[in-house]
Amino acid sequence: MKVLAISGGSKNGSNDAMAREALMGAKEAGAEIEFIRLHDLNLKPCTGCIACVNNLMQGGNGDCVLKDDFKWLENKVLDADGIIFVMPIFEKGSPGIMHVLQDRLCGPSHDIGINFVAQKIAEKEGKPGPDPRKFKKKAVSFISIGGSDWNTRVSADMNLVAMTASWKVIDDIVFAWAKSIVLDDEKVATCHRVGVNIAKAAADIDNARYLGDPGVCPLCHSRNFFLNSDGMAVCEVCGMTGELSKVDGKFVFTVEPGQYDLAHTLLPGKLKHMDDIYHYETRLAEQKKTPEYKERIKKYVAFISASKPEQKEDIQ
Repeated sequence: MKVLAISGGSKNGSNDAMAREALMGAKEAGAEIEFIRLHDLNLKPCTGCIACVNNLMQGGNGDCVLKDDFKWLENKVLDADGIIFVMPIFEKGSPGIMHVLQDRLCGPSHDIGINFVAQKIAEKEGKPGPDPRKFKKKAVSFISIGGSDWNTRVSADMNLVAMTASWKVIDDIVFAWAKSIVLDDEKVATCHRVGVNIAKAAADIDNARYLGDPGVCPLCHSRNFFLNSDGMAVCEVCGMTGELSKVDGKFVFTVEPGQYDLAHTLLPGKLKHMDDIYHYETRLAEQKKTPEYKERIKKYVAFISASKPEQKEDIQ
């Protein structure tokens, strides 16, 4: 099996070090290993053009139209059996470079539900369809390293990476006050264990199980919830709705009936989500053809133009 570690930190800093420590553990457990630093790559942000999804729905493979290093990285990810993401914590959550990667790697073109439907379309029309590696079961672990105790958002950010492709999360470790992590033997040992765990999980993915903090959500183990005005709670990762209560001093999330069929991390919920998107996208496509829609867009375009820096002339 092949284990890939992806670091979002500064060159040869704490994140790189702990990514390498985890890979030492993975290698010790028999894995082929590879290390990638995101800041070494040219990764452009997603523009939301949905060309990837349109291509998938027409029997294509859903490749991104942006020209940068993403295709190279995507191939590395699709080939891997296990992936360890090691990120610094910015503003309580994952850094911007991780969000750029997430939008490109974990958007609709990589959603297992959309690719499932796209594959059926391609088979019917005799076209290539999505890359078969997108359906590969994969183990994933997260290590988040914080310079303080402001870290309450990062776990949800990281777990959303696994949500789209339904990757199996093995470990989700969040370190507070960890700028000096390379000198903390206990934390270093934890990162090493993450590598061992993911190598073992990748070698037997059908029996792999979550080994991290049990959390509160019974499905995805998240501790992050959106509280609705009607008193209900929505898990920020898997989207299940229910009630939060306190039992014997611990929070318990009681899921509403039928919620497992709607969970964003499971195929039935993804297919339901895709049906909903198809309905609203079809309606929008028809609305864009109407004079009213065109006039409203024209009004906004005419109102003000976007500011942008002057382009300097090329020096010959």
